[in-house]
Amino acid sequence: MDKRNNSNRLLGKTAFITGGNSGIGLATAQLFAKEGAKLVITGRDQATLEEAAASIHGEVLTIQSDVSATSDIQHAFETAKAAYGGIDILFANAGVGKFAPIELTTEAIYDEMMDVNVKGVYFTVQKAIPFLHKNASIILSGSFLSQVGVPNTSVLSATKAAVSSLGKSLAAELVQQGFRVNTLSPGYIATPFASRAGLPEDALHNLVQSALDATPLHRFGKPEEMAKTALFLASDDSSYLVGSEILADGGVVNA
Repeated sequence: MDKRNNSNRLLGKTAFITGGNSGIGLATAQLFAKEGAKLVITGRDQATLEEAAASIHGEVLTIQSDVSATSDIQHAFETAKAAYGGIDILFANAGVGKFAPIELTTEAIYDEMMDVNVKGVYFTVQKAIPFLHKNASIILSGSFLSQVGVPNTSVLSATKAAVSSLGKSLAAELVQQGFRVNTLSPGYIATPFASRAGLPEDALHNLVQSALDATPLHRFGKPEEMAKTALFLASDDSSYLVGSEILADGGVVNA
């Protein structure tokens, strides 16, 4: 490992990242590996997991897993335990988003987002507990959407509001067991997330323009920027942060 390119802040630690095969999850896995961590990444698609693993310069275990299925979550942690032992960093990052006005939001759309974004996060943390080392850092994936009103995002925003709440209540509960829980809430980030949301091309274009107009920095955030924030939460640099929510949104909410 080239020590000139990292500070080894995660040397000797094992990080478990759900949705580590694309976007913020992949960028975080790549950075964590550079900082010395062993990686476990999960995702629903085996092909993209393999592509992700090839881009990570370090020790990485890929596990095909759907966070909306608790049996998959349990299996993933047992597999990670067999390979690496306990876990020092958990990033509950996997999420899905579909944009639609309330009149066109189907029960299937509602259920998928609730199952992945809320149920998936909740039971990922629950199932991880027996596998976590003392002083483990747990990072939840929130969103600026929990703090503002954006048209056509009612269900997605509700799921992220739930995650924001979980970040506080789980922090209060799990700190008693020696685990730190914090939430990373990105703004508009340049990932495939929006393009997978099922919007027609013109609506997607309008969404992009609205996002740029709403962001004081006048650009989308980069996955690598979110990864650096996740690194702070994962490392001992944030040792006094418990129940915090870091809003990394380019100023959308408060500027």
